[in-house]
Amino acid sequence: MDNDATGAKQTTSYDDPDAPWNKEFSEEEMAGWNDGVITEFRENQGRVGGDYAGATLLLLTTTGAKSGKPHVVPLGALYRGDLMYVSSFIEDRYPAWYHNAKADPRVTIELGGEKFAATADVLTGERYVEFAAWALAENSLLAEYQAKVDKPLPLVVLTRTTSPS
Repeated sequence: MDNDATGAKQTTSYDDPDAPWNKEFSEEEMAGWNDGVITEFRENQGRVGGDYAGATLLLLTTTGAKSGKPHVVPLGALYRGDLMYVSSFIEDRYPAWYHNAKADPRVTIELGGEKFAATADVLTGERYVEFAAWALAENSLLAEYQAKVDKPLPLVVLTRTTSPS
């Protein structure tokens, strides 16, 4: 890990042993992992400490494809110009939020102190091919991840549909 201009830790390699996704956690720790991040995010206007200190996180609320219940997950906010998108490093399967967004693209985003409705566009076909080529060229962590897995990188573009609240 390197430090950025603000002194915050920056993960510069997918294989960095200090990167959160490369650390070992018990099942119990993993079961409540997102709960602590979500609470800290909401208590601090989108800022969190620990492994994600200095990162731009968002909270994505999707509707469960099977349960129909709200499902909140913290994700790194990624940008292509003004276009916001999200992806994931889960290696053995696509994440629940991805399946939920495919089933119902109406989502809620919390970013900093803002909360707004948005549409999740799960990229496929030619749009996916073009966007993935750009994302892999621009984001070395995503490129390293993609080189290690057989599944195509999950890419979802998020578009605001309402004003912040």
